[in-house]
Amino acid sequence: MKIVILDTETTGNKDADRICQLSYIVLNENLEIEEIYNELVKPPLPISYEAMAVHHITNEMVEDKPIIKETEAFKRLKELNTQENFIVIHNAKFDLDMLEKEGFSSSFKLIDTFRILKHLIPEGKFSLQYNRYALGLYKKEPQICQKYNIKINAHDALGDVIVLYLLFDYLIKTYEKTFEELENLTKKPVLYDKFYQGKYKFEKIKEVLIKDPDYIEYLLNSTDLDLDVKYSIEHHLQNLDEPMQFRFNIGKYKGMLIEDVAEIDIQYLSWAYHNMKMGKWMRKKIGEIIGKA
Repeated sequence: MKIVILDTETTGNKDADRICQLSYIVLNENLEIEEIYNELVKPPLPISYEAMAVHHITNEMVEDKPIIKETEAFKRLKELNTQENFIVIHNAKFDLDMLEKEGFSSSFKLIDTFRILKHLIPEGKFSLQYNRYALGLYKKEPQICQKYNIKINAHDALGDVIVLYLLFDYLIKTYEKTFEELENLTKKPVLYDKFYQGKYKFEKIKEVLIKDPDYIEYLLNSTDLDLDVKYSIEHHLQNLDEPMQFRFNIGKYKGMLIEDVAEIDIQYLSWAYHNMKMGKWMRKKIGEIIGKA
């Protein structure tokens, strides 16, 4: 069994963009580095200026390099690509999607440290470079580089691979997790108690469900909603211990609960049900109230 810790640099982050650097290390079961690969490759399109500003790889640096399929790194990665081996990537979808554009379909068992951090440190931040410093990983880099005769350049994806290696080691030892447990956490949906972005940033999902169900319904109908956020909303929706509060956002009863409007003006509630634009959840609730009236 081998463990591949991988990172790529690319011409950009759009659908057409491609890999311009492939870096990875190969570990044994004892987390000892056995192989190191770090190659610049010539992509089929120019590197964008935005990408250069991040990784500092220029078009001149790759113009004489081989295409990725001709590199030793790519060929060896294909040899390692079996169900017995693990691959460790931070925010894996991006790199795996990029590799797929080169004809590489992963058979590895996947460990995504980005998702692992969400599970184990939900109140934290999840970028690799943030945790490089927050967890003190940078202090161990010189020792690793000296031990394995690794030279890291400022623009080198291999630098991120070393940080990722140290993060992987930290997660295993600090949280006493096996490779298989980390693989399972990667697959498992992340359950959030709070929103961490958007209108209700840092507020509890359950409380927002109660006070603003229209917003929740809007999120669930969004095509780009994060799958972990969707899972968390649906979980809390099934475990509500208080009824949702539907209020009118417009009209003469703006801000009032529909139950309170029903007590003073049931005809308006009926009119609103048939004529006013509103979410499906609110319309259903009004229909229930009218049906009982």
